[in-house]
Amino acid sequence: MGQSAVKRLADFDADYVGGRAFLVGIDEAGRGCLAGPVCAGAVAIKESSYSNEKFLAALKLLNDSKKLSERTREELYGVLESLKNSGHLDFEAGFASVEEIEVHNILSATQTAMARAAEKLNERMGLKLRKAGQAATLFGEVSADFSRAEIIIDGKPMKKFPYAHMAVVKGDASSLAVAAASIVAKVSRDRLMDGLAKEYPRYGFEAHKGYGTAQHLQALMLYGPCEIHRPSFLKKLRGDTLENKQTELWGA
Repeated sequence: MGQSAVKRLADFDADYVGGRAFLVGIDEAGRGCLAGPVCAGAVAIKESSYSNEKFLAALKLLNDSKKLSERTREELYGVLESLKNSGHLDFEAGFASVEEIEVHNILSATQTAMARAAEKLNERMGLKLRKAGQAATLFGEVSADFSRAEIIIDGKPMKKFPYAHMAVVKGDASSLAVAAASIVAKVSRDRLMDGLAKEYPRYGFEAHKGYGTAQHLQALMLYGPCEIHRPSFLKKLRGDTLENKQTELWGA
């Protein structure tokens, strides 16, 4: 991506730090998959790191995780670990299970995963994150705000997310903190799916990570779903859609 492009991501975040000590970026991975949990990454970047040339140079390859190769994502994850060890940032991943997706729907499960990642950072770093919709006091004054961080979430505002936040559509392509969170979410989930591929070797999870590729759809038609498939998502493949895919794959 280049250091100038990373500087652009860093400059974008400057408008959101709001005088806090940290900016927390949050993004998800696996929301559209047919199988496996949804994962969220949360990255808390120290405000002073944004003006550190060595910090920016280390992240010169950073971009929206969807635009990067698996090898580059893994390399960046290692860079984030090094920056974490040097005190420039901290990060966490949070998951919501297939069962939670089925019971609560994917939007709610995604918010749960995001909340878990943020809560881990909040507890470990003492960020004192502001609660969403914090009630006014008896006389109408606003409660004291001691939060050490602002939060940016990729996409639209989350109504059930427990912390006050700002939302940026395509934030993973605009914000350094959110782009970093997209790397944490994607790599963390991919590694988990690689492990599940060994438990369910028929489906090729190590290749497609649960997304609806031709390989995955063919395996579903051959073997049916397994325990980590999302039944509510598979319903969308039934009927004409599944028949069309079957014709495409089998030439029948």
